[in-house]
Amino acid sequence: MAQYCPAAKLEKLLLSTDGSEFSEGAVREAINLSKTCSSRLLAVSVVETNPEFEIMAPQLVEKAEKEARQRLEAVKERASKEGVDCEIIVHQGEEPYKYIVEEAEKNKAEMIIMGRRGRKGLKRLMMGSETARVIGHAPCKVLVVPRAARVEFRNIIVAIDGSKYSDAAISEAISIAKSCDSNLIVISVVPSEAESPFAIVHSEMQRGAISDKEFQEAEKNVKNVKKLAEENGVRVKGFILAGRPYEAIIETAKENKADLIVVGSHGRTGLVKLFMGSVTERVIGLADCAVLVVKAR
Repeated sequence: MAQYCPAAKLEKLLLSTDGSEFSEGAVREAINLSKTCSSRLLAVSVVETNPEFEIMAPQLVEKAEKEARQRLEAVKERASKEGVDCEIIVHQGEEPYKYIVEEAEKNKAEMIIMGRRGRKGLKRLMMGSETARVIGHAPCKVLVVPRAARVEFRNIIVAIDGSKYSDAAISEAISIAKSCDSNLIVISVVPSEAESPFAIVHSEMQRGAISDKEFQEAEKNVKNVKKLAEENGVRVKGFILAGRPYEAIIETAKENKADLIVVGSHGRTGLVKLFMGSVTERVIGLADCAVLVVKAR
């Protein structure tokens, strides 16, 4: 359970849940964060339907909505036992992500918390499509919590590439580490087709696998972030790795027992397949720990 609030301002948190087993981690951590940060919690569930279905089987829609409300009432009761004020909201309609994003906008939520996949998410899929759509359209940062993950802010990974998107992740990661007295691990991954990630800082043989320009750029980025973190009183380590970026990030998180990975996103976009095939989607889909996606301004 988080003992520190990771941000100076987390007045409203929005929990998106469909009541499935995949939402359990998100529910638990949303309540924990709300308690720690004295935040107001909004719990939202969307019954996916369409006009034709509503006409053909209104009784089924009504039953689904009743079940969704009962699941949210159970969340509200759990929150209440922890002293957390929780408001529940049920919507029905097509494209659930739109209702989640609209509620986040309307209520000026600072963070959306959700599971990695929902009821329709096949185990072979890395991330559910609704999770990807919420991340793409959200007006705020999004915390994606795997079912068994616990966010304690002890060890935080931030992966950087020198872009303005990773700048947003850097700022957020340092801020959280400072607020929560966390260990921060900064990594820069130089893409390589190596079978497994490897550190290249102290190995001349491995350094030969990439260009001097790539190494120097990665080294400069890591040094700059380490300096900024140290200036903020944060304990920090830095690594330069080569390999497939998502594999290097996930492997580093495991080795360092990270409970949070912070990544930047490309801001708000209407692209449905925003993360499909990208490093961010793979990290979210395969990491054992929670992933915080920060919006670039």
